[in-house]
Amino acid sequence: MSQSTETIHRVAQVLAGAERGGAENFFVRLVKGLQATGKVNQQAFIRAHQHRIDALESGGVPTQGFRFGGQLNLLDRMRYQRALRQFHPDIVMTWMNRASIATPPGDYTLISRLGHYYNLKYYRHADYWVGISKGICDHLIQGGMPADRVFYIPNFADETPVEPLPRDSFETPADRPLILAAGRLHENKGFDILLQALKKVPDAMLWLAGSGPEEQALKQQCHELGLDERVRFLGWRNDVTTLMKTADLFVCPSRHEGLGSIVMESWAHECPIIATNSQGPGELIDSGETGVITPVDKPEPLAEAIRELLDNPAEAGRLAHNASQHYWQNFSKSVIVGQYLDLYQSIHKK
Repeated sequence: MSQSTETIHRVAQVLAGAERGGAENFFVRLVKGLQATGKVNQQAFIRAHQHRIDALESGGVPTQGFRFGGQLNLLDRMRYQRALRQFHPDIVMTWMNRASIATPPGDYTLISRLGHYYNLKYYRHADYWVGISKGICDHLIQGGMPADRVFYIPNFADETPVEPLPRDSFETPADRPLILAAGRLHENKGFDILLQALKKVPDAMLWLAGSGPEEQALKQQCHELGLDERVRFLGWRNDVTTLMKTADLFVCPSRHEGLGSIVMESWAHECPIIATNSQGPGELIDSGETGVITPVDKPEPLAEAIRELLDNPAEAGRLAHNASQHYWQNFSKSVIVGQYLDLYQSIHKK
């Protein structure tokens, strides 16, 4: 598709997401990026998290907040659906389960955007589907969605230029190798495997940025492994790209990962990446060229890969350079925003 110069008049973006999260951050980046083109007239319908409302409205996107409760919360759902109808959208794009469930078919074109391998029963009423990885697109097609109505459009990173932090931040010895990992502290993210691997990487420090249900279990595991001196739990951070600029390498040890937007972040900010062969990172990374892939749930190969890159800065630099070029050619903000504009224009004509 070649990017159209025509204007799509009204696009509703609907997200019933958590207060914090990678998908939620990307929602703000994409919606603001689309608005900045002047080729869409958008409104955002989201949960009433004030920081996200402020971020969207700072980019010129009118935003309304709703509870997006469960099926029994009929009054709030009716309020959302009434506000959506009052906007008179040409296109509605829903993000993830709750937004899709709450949004019925209407006199608009309905797109469901999937960032993971969700249960497809929540998405069958849509007219079109966007998968952020080729694997998710295959999941949609194998689940019965018409192939000619399924589109692959990945995410782009936060491209804001950043400067590194001092290496001795968070009481970190400045002369030690520094590894970064980030994400929700959830079983799917495999941080327990990373801690096991770290035990086999002498002297290296780990900054682990994130919060979530596994936080206490991971801290207990860290203590039992004797790693308290080498691991810094940073909590939820809004400056992960700054941390990437500071660290020697980034590790994504996930068991399950729909796309791995964090891969894009590391590529854009030239931080060498090692990732396990979960769905998204395994699809994205050309191992030995744009990063290193190791098996899921295997601490020994992960530790070996970490040691090899820490011991060979020239190789780490080569991977980071290759990945940066690959990112700007194929996954940059301008590329991905253009693909969404083309999609909106092509389906609006039908």
